[in-house]
Amino acid sequence: MANAGTLTRADLAEMLNRQVGLSRADAAAMVESILGHMTSSLLNGDNVKISGFGTFVLRDKAERIGRNPKTGVEVPITPRRVLTFRASQGMRHKVK
Repeated sequence: MANAGTLTRADLAEMLNRQVGLSRADAAAMVESILGHMTSSLLNGDNVKISGFGTFVLRDKAERIGRNPKTGVEVPITPRRVLTFRASQGMRHKVK
């Protein structure tokens, strides 16, 4: 990995190149294709589940009232969509 503690698209493509034997261009295209399919599915409102890894879910959060911790002034927080990730049980046991 190029950056300590960070796995990049280039790192994934490099691993495919070394371990599977794909050309660098084909490996990079495969990584981009997979990430593109995941993004499209999430934008269509589908969950993305990778068995043994985890599930990506888009959630709609309603408007709510927040509070500035410094001044105590209440401020409305606008509704928004958030992406959440829930690790699979197997992944949680590996990371422990």
